[in-house]
Amino acid sequence: MARKKGREIHGWLIVDKPAGIGSTDVVGKVRWALDAKKAGHAGTLDPDATGVLAVALGEATKTVPILTDALKAYDFTVSWGAETSTDDASGGVVKTSDARPDEAAIRAALPEFTGEIMQVPPAVSAVRIDGARAYDLAREGEVVELAARPLWVESLELLGAARDSAELRMVCGKGGYVRSIARDLGRKLGCLGHVAQLRRIWSGPFEAGDGFAFDRIDRANQAEIEAALLPLQAALADLPEMQATEIGATRILNGNPGQVLGHAEFGEEVWVSRNGRALCIGRYMGGEVQPSRVFNLG
Repeated sequence: MARKKGREIHGWLIVDKPAGIGSTDVVGKVRWALDAKKAGHAGTLDPDATGVLAVALGEATKTVPILTDALKAYDFTVSWGAETSTDDASGGVVKTSDARPDEAAIRAALPEFTGEIMQVPPAVSAVRIDGARAYDLAREGEVVELAARPLWVESLELLGAARDSAELRMVCGKGGYVRSIARDLGRKLGCLGHVAQLRRIWSGPFEAGDGFAFDRIDRANQAEIEAALLPLQAALADLPEMQATEIGATRILNGNPGQVLGHAEFGEEVWVSRNGRALCIGRYMGGEVQPSRVFNLG
């Protein structure tokens, strides 16, 4: 019997992920519920984290790199006094401290963690080492040493402080690990720390408050899910939009440079539409756009 390939369905479903489930499991359930041929997500959330998980379907998967590069915001709680093997509450305690920082000390430390910083990812993370995931190596008992990587932190704000914990909000770019911020802030303050709770409140143009409830993702609710889908261009809000001419649209859909109306900086990344339909992402070359990813929407 031939394997059923699934439906051609395109767009974004913004899921408010609950704690206790992995990002790939969420994608799998969305794909199953919609009987979708293709699905992916734009930025992993740890199993214990909640909030925005943007699931791309069909041709929307071609816009995933745009959203992956966008700024994201996290609200999180740091628990002081212990460092764990995972840098969050799921790991075993490896070091403890009786020291506790006051609010003034926390505020004074935050500027060191903003702007362009170097960050060492947690040992239990999805970073690849010689082709293997760091979390797989860690589970096998190997000592994982990861190199520091650059990260842009737009802002790191203290929302509230208690004796044993602090509430913070971070806005950062691609590849940021909140767990590393909690670990390194605890070391800086001399009290040690780990993430107790983590929620992604927005990712690019998508907000957790608009997220679809995970417990509603079921084949019985297929019509409800489809009604919640956003068009693939919803992820392209930060790119200039160009309008293709009729002839330009035909050329672009064939992968060739096509004439467009509008203006952008020469060489700037843009997206192109025709009569409300997204055609491609590409580079503006002065009156024309050279497509890099063409959308085959049928």
